[in-house]
Amino acid sequence: MITPDEVQETNAMIDRERLDVRTITMGISLLDCASHDVDMLCRNIHRKVVSLAKDLVSTGESIAHQYGIPIVNKRITVTPISLVAAGACHSVDDYVAVAKALDMSAKEVGVNFIGGYSALVSKSMTPAERLLIKSLPRALSQTERVCASVNVGSTKTGIDMDAVALMGRVIKAVAQATGDTDSSGCTKLVVFCNAPDDNPFMAGGFHGVTEGDAVINVGVSGPGVVKTALETARGASFDQLCETIKRTAFKITRMGQLVAQEASRRLDLPFGIIDLSLAPTPAVGDSVGEVLREMGLEQVGAPGTTAALAILNDQVKKGGIMASSYVGGLSGAFIPVSEDATMIQAAAEGSLTLEKLEAMTCVCSVGLDMIPIPGDTSAESISGIIADEAAIGMINQKTTAVRLIPVAGKGVGDTAEFGGLMGGGPILPVNDRSCADFINRGGRIPAPIHSFKN
Repeated sequence: MITPDEVQETNAMIDRERLDVRTITMGISLLDCASHDVDMLCRNIHRKVVSLAKDLVSTGESIAHQYGIPIVNKRITVTPISLVAAGACHSVDDYVAVAKALDMSAKEVGVNFIGGYSALVSKSMTPAERLLIKSLPRALSQTERVCASVNVGSTKTGIDMDAVALMGRVIKAVAQATGDTDSSGCTKLVVFCNAPDDNPFMAGGFHGVTEGDAVINVGVSGPGVVKTALETARGASFDQLCETIKRTAFKITRMGQLVAQEASRRLDLPFGIIDLSLAPTPAVGDSVGEVLREMGLEQVGAPGTTAALAILNDQVKKGGIMASSYVGGLSGAFIPVSEDATMIQAAAEGSLTLEKLEAMTCVCSVGLDMIPIPGDTSAESISGIIADEAAIGMINQKTTAVRLIPVAGKGVGDTAEFGGLMGGGPILPVNDRSCADFINRGGRIPAPIHSFKN
């Protein structure tokens, strides 16, 4: 039975602590849309997306109104387009046409993002996958709602360094193509190692090939709730600290499961997973950085930051798993710089550096996320950063990702502004020592010894 105290507690989380369902995401398989004709492919994609998702936004708004729970975003993920479009797309122009079809479909049903303009190249690239990657500058500069991702490595296969080298050049090209908006196209592009199949969060979401025809996934966020809960544990032992985080994550996840199951029932689609991720926004009070400070750090980046983040990430996962049998996606703590007011402050003060962020990605739920860097950073340096993150993911059997924004025409001391949930922030310096000879070797970094588990 739900007690009156629990109802009041949940209301307080929503009203004062910025608890929200960050997204209801409908995953849609496009495998049955494949065609040898690009125009037919685009029509098939549009027809299927619109027919399945036409009620997604209104359903989310109805649930939010009925239960008083903010549902911030409604989104769609689709099967990685490189798999769906390989038979029809024989040029960059063909792939851009598909991106525009996705964008038109997203606009028609009213979602804010559609993810899955993606390629999975952890071992090697097919000609179709290479074409999709080369189309990214045009696809992301000529659409509004399309998000893209490329998986360049995994613990089982190693790291495709040819893809890593290509992505450095492509990210630079996307930045130039959207230079009039502080290279905002790069905010919609993620490079993964060990990408999950069921991620409802953008920009890295796609509908995995192991999924069914359509599914409802929900992403829940609540760093403000965790921060408030930790105020009651100031000076307490690590035992009490961990228990407080775990119990709070449990409550947040149960709220998310309620929304997910209700959306699943109303849309007559299977419920997939709850992604419990402490995903911040630029709003004050909605910050993972504030949680870390409440744990006892003067500022994010101080000695102990990585340990504090490890505790937070682990206890969030434990609380989520206690609350639901279907926790998935990227569940844990996000550390995007431009989307978190306290992280922005720490970076501006020089307390938080790119190197410290890389150390923190060993224990967070994703990786180097939403980091503005100088526009003149070389493609090889960007590839080197991607390789570093992919290596962390590959060796540690975890998902890692890179979402860097080399802001065209700006450098250290300048500020980038992307707007909305994407936020903005100071441009972080990048080590200017060259790694070009390393990146340009080509080939593949082999999988680690512990990958052989049959």
